[in-house]
Amino acid sequence: RMLTRTPSVVAQVFLLLSIVLVIAIAVIQINQQQVLSPGLKYGIVLDAGSSRTTVYVYEWPAEKENNTGVVSQTFKCNVKGPGISSYESSPRALAKPLDDCLNKVKERIPVHLHKNTSVYLGATAGMRLLRLQNESAANEVLASIQNYFRAQPFEFRGAQIITGPEEGVYGWITANYLMGNFLERNLWRTWVHPYRKETVGALDLGGASTQISFIPEDSEEDFNSTLQVKLYGYNYNVYTHSYQCYGRDEAEKRLLGLLLQKSNASAHVDNPCYPQNYNTALTMKYFFGSLCTQSLRPANYYPNQLVNFHGTGDPGLCQEMVSLLFNFSACRDRDDCPFNGIHQPKAKGNFVAFSGFYYTINALNLSGHFSLDDFNSSMWFFCSQSWAQLQFMLPKFEEIYARSYCFSANFIYYLLVHGYNFNAETWPQIHFQKEVGNSSIAWSLGYMLSLTNMIPAEAKLIQLPLKPSLFAGLLVFLTATALLCLLFLIYLCIVSHNRKNAPRVEHVFIPE
Repeated sequence: RMLTRTPSVVAQVFLLLSIVLVIAIAVIQINQQQVLSPGLKYGIVLDAGSSRTTVYVYEWPAEKENNTGVVSQTFKCNVKGPGISSYESSPRALAKPLDDCLNKVKERIPVHLHKNTSVYLGATAGMRLLRLQNESAANEVLASIQNYFRAQPFEFRGAQIITGPEEGVYGWITANYLMGNFLERNLWRTWVHPYRKETVGALDLGGASTQISFIPEDSEEDFNSTLQVKLYGYNYNVYTHSYQCYGRDEAEKRLLGLLLQKSNASAHVDNPCYPQNYNTALTMKYFFGSLCTQSLRPANYYPNQLVNFHGTGDPGLCQEMVSLLFNFSACRDRDDCPFNGIHQPKAKGNFVAFSGFYYTINALNLSGHFSLDDFNSSMWFFCSQSWAQLQFMLPKFEEIYARSYCFSANFIYYLLVHGYNFNAETWPQIHFQKEVGNSSIAWSLGYMLSLTNMIPAEAKLIQLPLKPSLFAGLLVFLTATALLCLLFLIYLCIVSHNRKNAPRVEHVFIPE
C-alpha cells in the first residue's frame, strides 16, 4: 500500500508544480516584457531660398503617429554666401559652402544612421525665377547639387524646385504643427488630435516671393487656390497664394527700377526709403538683371553701368513709391480681390507672420502682438533716422539689411493692409514670430512632415524576460512533465481500482 501511495504523492506534487510553473512563466513573460522604441530617425532638409540656403536636421521616433512622424528640429546651419540661384554661371562652386554645414550635420547624426538618413533639397522663388529666365542654367545648378550629394554618406532624395503654393502650404503646416494644432499630449502622455482647436493662418515673406495661407471661413466656396492636406488622419482645405516678385529683395529691386525711371539724372538718384545721408553705387544688373524688373529696363540698359543712390529718409514719399509696386486697380474695388487681380477669400482668425516679416518687425524694436498705430509710429520714427543714427539703433548691424528696413516696413504695411485687407481691428490677430521652442517657423519642417508620410514606420521592438527559444523549451518540458505525471496518476488509479475488485471476484466463485 505504502509503495503505491508514495509514487502517487510524488506524481501529484510534480503535476501541481508543473502547472504552477507553466502559469508563472507565462505571467512573467507577458507582464515583464519591455517595449523598446526602435529609436530615432533623422531627416535633413535644405531650404534653398533666393538669398541664402539653410540646412535643417529633424528627428522623430521611428514609430509614428497615424502615419506622420512627430518631428522636432535638432540643428540648423546657415550656408555661407548667397542663394543657389546666384551660382548660375559657376554651379561647381556650390560644394565648398555646403561642406561647412554638412560636416557639422555629420557630427549631429549617429554614424550608423547616416546611410538611412534622407536628405531633401527644396529650392524656392529664386530658382523658380532662374528656371523661367534660363532653364538650362537652373538644371545645371540642380545637377551640381545632385553630384555633390552622391559623394555624401546620406540617402539623397533629390533636389527639386517647389511651387509657390507648395511653399505656402508647407509653411502653414509648420506653423500649425509647432503650435500644437494637429497633435497634443493628453493626461496619459499619448498623442491625440486636439478637440476643436482652430488652425492659424501663415504669412511668409522670402527674398523673391511672399505667401499667404489659411483655412477660409467658407471652405465650401470653390477657390482655385485651395489645396487639400492630409495630416495625422485628418483633411484640411487650405487656401494659399504665392506672389512671385513680391519677396523683399525682388520688390526692392522693382522700387530701385521705378526710382531710376522717374528720375531725370540717370547717374544720381534720390531714394526716400534709404536712410538720410546713406549713399551707395549699384550696377544696373543688380536690379535690372532680374525677371521681375525686366519690364522697367531702360532702352539704354548697360548691365555694368553704376547708378548712385542717395538716401533722403522721407517716410511719406517712401510710402507713396511703395504703393506703386501694387496694382490695386486690377481688382476694380472687389472685396474678394486685394491686388493684381488675384481672388482671395476674407482673411480670418489668427495669423503667424515669419521669415522677412519677423526680421523687419524686430528691427523696428517691436515684438509679438502690437497695434497698427504702434507699427505705423515705429515705422515713421525708424524711416526718419539718419544712416549714422541707425548704427546705434539696430540689434545687429549689417549694411545690406540696415539700409532696407525702412523699405521693408513700408512694403509690409502695404502688403498686409492694402493687399491682404488687415485693418486696425484685425491687425492684432497677426503674431510676428521667428520660432516656437527651438524650431524655426519655415516651410522646410512642413515639407519634412509631408514627406514622413512616405517614410515607413518601424514597429516597436518587444524585449521579453526569457528568450523565445528558452521560453518555448521550458513550456514544452513542463507541459510534458505535467502530462506524464497525469498519465502516471491515471495508471495508478486503474491499477489500484483493479486490485480492489480482484478479491470480490474470487469470493463469488469459491464453492462453499
